[in-house]
Amino acid sequence: MGVKGLSSLLEDNRRISPDIHFRDSKLVVDGNNLLYLLYFLSNLDQNHGGEYLAFQAEVQAFFKTLADCGIKPYVVMDGGSGTSDIKLDTLMDRAREKVQKTHDAALTGKKVNILPLLTKHVFRQTLNDLKVPMVQCFGEADGRLAALAREWCCPVLSTDSDFYIFDLPGGLLHLDHFRWRTAETHRGIPCRQYTTSNFCSLFHIDPQLLPVFASLAGNDYVNLRDVNWARYLPAGSPKMKFSAANLVGLLSWLGARTDRTTEDTLTAVMKLMPFMSQQERTEARKMLKTAMLEYELPSSSLRGFFSEETIPPLPAEMLICVPDWVRAPLARGELSGYVLDLLVHRRNKLQTQVERSDLQSSNLTSKHIRQVWSGLLLGQGGGEVEEVDRDGLELVSVKVRPLVQGATQTLRLDSLPQADRAVRLRVCLETLGVEEETLEGVPAHLRLPVAVTRYWLRRASPEPTLLKALLMVMVQGELMRQKGGTTGWLGVTSHISQPLDGVVAHSFNQWQACLKDASQLNLLLCKPLPEPHYAWLYQGRLVHRRQKQLQEREPEDIVQGDQFRRLYRRLLGAVTQPDPGANRRAGGPEAQLRASMEHLHLNNQDDQEEEEELGGAEGLDQGSDGPWVEVKSRRRKQ
Repeated sequence: MGVKGLSSLLEDNRRISPDIHFRDSKLVVDGNNLLYLLYFLSNLDQNHGGEYLAFQAEVQAFFKTLADCGIKPYVVMDGGSGTSDIKLDTLMDRAREKVQKTHDAALTGKKVNILPLLTKHVFRQTLNDLKVPMVQCFGEADGRLAALAREWCCPVLSTDSDFYIFDLPGGLLHLDHFRWRTAETHRGIPCRQYTTSNFCSLFHIDPQLLPVFASLAGNDYVNLRDVNWARYLPAGSPKMKFSAANLVGLLSWLGARTDRTTEDTLTAVMKLMPFMSQQERTEARKMLKTAMLEYELPSSSLRGFFSEETIPPLPAEMLICVPDWVRAPLARGELSGYVLDLLVHRRNKLQTQVERSDLQSSNLTSKHIRQVWSGLLLGQGGGEVEEVDRDGLELVSVKVRPLVQGATQTLRLDSLPQADRAVRLRVCLETLGVEEETLEGVPAHLRLPVAVTRYWLRRASPEPTLLKALLMVMVQGELMRQKGGTTGWLGVTSHISQPLDGVVAHSFNQWQACLKDASQLNLLLCKPLPEPHYAWLYQGRLVHRRQKQLQEREPEDIVQGDQFRRLYRRLLGAVTQPDPGANRRAGGPEAQLRASMEHLHLNNQDDQEEEEELGGAEGLDQGSDGPWVEVKSRRRKQ
C-alpha cells in the first residue's frame, strides 16, 4: 500500500525517528521491500536480464550481518492480490508506467528500477539455503506482517509508509536508513527507529485517527484529489512542497478534532466536499472505511508457521476455489501468488522486461506453457483467463483459453500431489515438446533449463541465434557452483548506461520468460523435474558479452578445459538433437547448430570415454578439483 508523500515528509525529522544501534532482537522483514532495495541499491545491472549471482551474494552478505549482530530475521512476502480487487486500478496504472519505462531503458540504457524476471526465485532459494525463516502470505502481507511484529514486540524492517500508521510497539526501522554495511558486531546496525507515539506527539493527533489520516491522505485504495488540505496549515508554517503542505494541513485539521469519533470525523470530511452528489459521498465514505480496515490488526496467523510450521489458513473467500494442499507450497513461496490470482480472479498479470516496444512482448513465446498451467489450475470448462501484457506501448487484456489435453486430461488439481510422478513428468515434457530420452545424460537439476531451451529454440520469434552464449554461461555457472566460487568469470556486473542490442536482449528475454513459466508449471506439478539453481543459470552482462565474442570465435576458443568441454557438449547435444519423428525446418537454427557441432568431433567413442571418466551423467554433479578455465585471445581460424 503506502501513504503518498509521507516518507518524504518525515525523512529528516529526527524527533520522530531517532538514531539507534540495533542488535540482539527478532526482526520482522518486509521481504518484497528488501529484495527490491538489495537489488537496486547494489548498482547491479538492470537491463541485460539480471545479475543473479551477484544479487545472491548481496542477500547472503545482508543476512550474515544480521546474524553477526544477534538479529533473528523472519521474512514475510506478498502472495498475490488477495480476494479483493480494490487495488486493481492502482496496479494497472503502475503496470502502464512500467511498459514505458522498459522501452525507455532499452533505448537509453538508463536505470529505471525494473526487477529482473527471476530475482524472486533467487531470493527464495538463497533464504532457503541460509535457513532464514520465510513465509509467503495469501495476499498482501502488510497487515499480517505488522500483526506478527506487534505480538513479538519487535520492529518491522521496511520502506512502506503504511508502517508509519500501524501501532507497533517495536516501531519501524526504515530500510533507507538501515546501514547494515557499516555495522559493528559489538554495537549493532546503525539505523533510525520510528514510532507512532513520536509521530502523534509531534503533530498533536489522536492515535485512533491515524487510519483516518492515512485513508484521507490517499493510498493505493483511496485518492481524494479534489480536497486541498494545505489551506488548514497552521499560521506561520515554513514553506514546503505542495504534497507536504497537504499532509501537514490534513494533520492540523485532524489534530483540532481529537475529541471526535472516527464516524464524526468522516462526516466532517464529507461536508468539505459540496461538489459531490449524495451518491458520490456515500461511495467515497465507503471507500474510506474499507481502506481504514486495512490498518486493523488481527491476531497473527504467521506466528504458528514460524514456531511450529503450522500452515496459515486460507481466507474464507478462497476456500471454495483453492485446494487445501496448495497452502503449504504457497506459504513456502514455491508457488507464486499468481496461482491465487488465477484461481480467484481468472487473471494473470504478466511481468514486463526491458525491451523495445516495436518488438512483440517476450511473454508471447511462453504462452503455450501458461495455457497448460492454467488448464491444470482451472480444469475443463474453467473459463477463459484474462492475461494482462503489453502490446507495443499499450497495456492490454487478452482472453486466453486454458489447455487441457494429452496427459493433462488425467490430472485433477485437488489430487495433483498424489498423481504418479511419471504422469506429472509427461505433462511437463509434453508441454515443452521434449522426449524424456533427450534429457538422458544431462545433470538432473539442469534438465528443466535444457528442456526450456529446446522449447525456446523452436518457439522464439525471430529465430534465436544465441544458443551457444546461453549454454556457455549455463555451463560456466554450473561448474563454478560445484567448485564453490565465482572468481574469474563473472566480470563486470554493475550498471552502465548504454543502449541495448534490441534483438539480442529480446531473444534472451524470451528464454527467461519460458524458464519462469516452465518453472511455475514444474512446481505446480510438484517438481517432477528438480528445481534448477537459478542464480547460476544466467548472468546478464556476461551472456551478452559472450554473444559478441561468439561472432568471431567458438566456445572452446574462449573457455578451455575438459570439464567445460564435456558438459558443454552434453547440453548442446541435448538441446539440438532431433526428437524421434520430428520435422525440423531445413536450414533453421536447430539444423545450423547441429552442423556446427561437427568441429567438436562428437562421436560414440568420445561419449563412451567421458561416461567412463565421469562415472555416468550424474558424475557431472560431483565436481572436480582440477583447474578448468583459461581465457584465450586467439581467434578462430577461417
